[in-house]
Amino acid sequence: MSDAEKKTGRERGEEWWQTDIIEMRPGVIRLRGYEIQELIGRVSFPAMIWLMLRGELPSEEQAALLGIALGAAVDHGPQAPSIAIARMAATCGVGINSAMASAINVLGDVHGGAGEQALAFYGDIAAAQDAGSPLADAVSARLDRLFAEDKGYVPGFGHRFHPVDPRAPRLLEVTRDFAVRGVVNGRFADIAEAVEAEMARRKGKKIPLNIDGATAVIYGELGFPPPLTRGLFVLSRSVGILAHAWEQSQQSDRNKGPLPREWLWAYTGTPQRAFPGVDEEGR
Repeated sequence: MSDAEKKTGRERGEEWWQTDIIEMRPGVIRLRGYEIQELIGRVSFPAMIWLMLRGELPSEEQAALLGIALGAAVDHGPQAPSIAIARMAATCGVGINSAMASAINVLGDVHGGAGEQALAFYGDIAAAQDAGSPLADAVSARLDRLFAEDKGYVPGFGHRFHPVDPRAPRLLEVTRDFAVRGVVNGRFADIAEAVEAEMARRKGKKIPLNIDGATAVIYGELGFPPPLTRGLFVLSRSVGILAHAWEQSQQSDRNKGPLPREWLWAYTGTPQRAFPGVDEEGR
């Protein structure tokens, strides 16, 4: 019998999945090496998110700043597709998990992905700085590349609803406060402000930072890679999705669609026509 054949079922099971995140057996749960009972009551939810994603506990101020970013993006009302979908799903009689899943599944590149795109954009500018380019030159060159790609917009800037997104200036202000205290270095805040200034110079009007660009600043300052920025947005917006799904489930609406029944869609297809062989009376 070969060595492989001699292995116990337990040993084969341990080779099937491998993770640095959790250790568990009867009576024992350890997250990143910490006993769960020692974490409970001592570690905040943002700190737990950090531990699970990064492998180490954050400082209290790092966890606080992460929590601020997560809290800022929890909701944007039923005009946001994800929230509307959660509410419509709830009127179809599905469970709260199904309503939430329906909403979360639309958080993609267009709705929910701008934070990831913004942080990647900032990262390109930071990399150019590391290579010796002054901030203004790095910003200008990256915008040149973006507009040459005919993207039509800069991720993290401008808003289809708000002339100035009320969340963004406050988040930038908070980031600056944490930078003064040495929690972060303020580099990504500098980059975002430089991008905003350069776009205003080019376009002759200010296109302000939005929630995606502002939370991307914080996640970048805290050292999260761009793909996790999207995941963190999903965590954040799930709070609003849950709240709206629950609220709607407590109301009496059934099969509520995206528009009141009096407001029909615009039909742009073929005009009314007769079916071959059927007379005007439908016979």
